[in-house]
Amino acid sequence: MNQRQKGIVCITLSSFSFALMNLFVHLSGDLPSIQKSFFRNFVAMVFAFAILLKEKPVISLDRDSKRYLLYRSIFGTIGIICNFYAVDHLVLSDASLLNKMSPFFAVLFGILILKEKINLFQLSSIITAFIGALFVMKPTGLNMDFLPALIGLIGGICAGAAYTYVRAMGQRGVQGSVIVFFFSAFSCLVTLPYLIFQFHPMNLHQTIMLLFAGLAAAGGQFGITAAYCFAPAREISVFDYSQIPFAALLGFFAFGQLPDLYSWFGYIIIFSTAVATFFYLNGHFHKHKELLTK
Repeated sequence: MNQRQKGIVCITLSSFSFALMNLFVHLSGDLPSIQKSFFRNFVAMVFAFAILLKEKPVISLDRDSKRYLLYRSIFGTIGIICNFYAVDHLVLSDASLLNKMSPFFAVLFGILILKEKINLFQLSSIITAFIGALFVMKPTGLNMDFLPALIGLIGGICAGAAYTYVRAMGQRGVQGSVIVFFFSAFSCLVTLPYLIFQFHPMNLHQTIMLLFAGLAAAGGQFGITAAYCFAPAREISVFDYSQIPFAALLGFFAFGQLPDLYSWFGYIIIFSTAVATFFYLNGHFHKHKELLTK
């Protein structure tokens, strides 16, 4: 596989992992969102640390890489906290919509920060996939308080910025396990004070569900880190929307939830856009390769 195809596979696997994470978080029951976030990041941190101990990579970061690693952690943590705040204060579909603005901002920051270029097809595919997401999430827009909505949007912006800095570090050869470990540890430190003073006791079922959520989150973090190291956001961010049909599939098997007609229409749009993008990138890659060999 070429780099683009590897990026597509990684971001698709990441989307499935994050959908699985959301399922386990939901099954963990009524617990504070930040407490759920801490356990999610803690397990990912331990997982990444174990990989670092096994691989024993030579970690040599230049000044820019250290700065990008800090930016990725700051923006990623803000994105998580803002998203959880929006989920707690808005209708779930509205909060999900604001969070799914992140692919747009990942592309925008890629243009502004990394000087990447985007063509009309790539922009159109992201917009089309977002329209498909609208049919699935069906945002109400009713009684949407300005402050929670603004915070939710900030979460989407910060997630897009975080992925941009992942891409920047990937271009400099920073290992994915280093990126995941540093980000997860940073997030745990930020949320630890709240956990100490506002900890809610958990039963065995809740603890197991959060451990599974953490394992799924670790898979999602490694997947999306590898994806943006392989390819720029303009080429693969559209596949991030595959999390929506994955969530529907898990919802069906776990809770017997059946999508309505609008949701099916949205899934068809997202799937068709992803397939078209894959064939476009594959054809574009071979065309470019042929030009180089002439």
